[in-house]
This record gives sequence, C-alpha cells and structure tokens, in this order.
Amino acid sequence: MTKIKIFVFNPFQENTILLYDETKECVIIDAGCNEEHEFEKIDAFIEENKLILKSIINTHCHIDHIMGNSYLVNKYKIPSIAHKDDMPLLERSNDMALAFGFDVQEPPVPNKFVEEGDEIKFGNTILQILHVPGHSPGSIILYNDQEKFMIVGDVLFAGSIGRTDLPGGDHETLISGIKEKIFSLNEDVVVYPGHGESTTIGHEKSTNPYF
Repeated sequence: MTKIKIFVFNPFQENTILLYDETKECVIIDAGCNEEHEFEKIDAFIEENKLILKSIINTHCHIDHIMGNSYLVNKYKIPSIAHKDDMPLLERSNDMALAFGFDVQEPPVPNKFVEEGDEIKFGNTILQILHVPGHSPGSIILYNDQEKFMIVGDVLFAGSIGRTDLPGGDHETLISGIKEKIFSLNEDVVVYPGHGESTTIGHEKSTNPYF
C-alpha cells in the first residue's frame, strides 16, 4: 500500500508529494522546498520513517516545483526525472527565480527522461507516465492504476485547470489532454494536484467549470 505525504512549500503554496510503501523506498514529486526549515521538514520525515529516497520526479519544470532539486539530489545522491520537453524551462530556471525574487540553487540536469507509456518503479509501487502538455510542454502525470490515484502537477486542480498563458502553454492542448487521458479513467481515481486540495476524476468531470 502506497502512503502519501504532502508538504506545502514556498510562497506559491506548492504541494511537494512524497510517496512511500511498506518496503520503505520512496520518491519525492515536485520538490518545492527552498528554505532551510523546509529542507529540515523533509529530512526529518525521511529519517523518522526510516525511508530510502530513490529519486526526484518532476511533473513539470516551473520554478515553484523544482526549487529543492539541487538540495535533495546532492544530499541523497539520487537521480532526478523529468520529460525532455521541459528542458527549456529548466535551463531558464535561474531567470525565473530572479523574476520572482528567489535565490535558488541551480537544479541539476535530469538523469533520466520519461515519456508517455513509461513506468517508474520503487519498492512495490508502479507509477505509469501520461504526457499531458498544455500547462507546460513536458507536463506529465503519475498514475497508479492498482491503488487508483494520480499525481497531476499543475495539469488539473480541484475546480480549475493549469495556467496556459505561460511560455509553452496551450489552452486547447491542455483541455484535450485532460479529456482524453484523465477523464477517460475511472471516476473514483483520486487526483493530487500541485496546489490546493485533492479531488477525484468524477468530481471534476461533473463540476469543473472548464468542462
């Protein structure tokens, strides 16, 4: 059984999500930690639960989701994972940080690029990769079919969708991707977004104003 721990970090109130199971292996998705007290929270949780961190996974590479990559990769000697189409965002991360007034350690180049249909495995957990661009070119979703949950980054929110007015964004592409790749799944699948509260596919299909 996969357990889900959500930390809310940085001024954007970004959800940094840690997944772990009975093997004690874990992954961190969208490391938004940037302040010392935020690093300490993650380190303490890993230590207290005797977890083994296997990788950092980026649903996309906007600055509020990658702030902690450098710290965690260097401390735990682990790989980072992303979609190659978001490399331009990663390469401009320093400019993005300065624009918002942040002092951020430059994130490392991902060790592995994933695509639609790939799987990420840790412990007894399998995450399927769905590529859903529109918020960013390389936005991915991490879907656990067995336990019926998905980590969606900024693709879909409770009652909303990700912004499409940023570089590389496209509204129609995002809407189409959500309908085809998310709303086609079981309605009881729990959705964990990059900001705000969790929801379900069924709830968003019936109430989200964008659909």
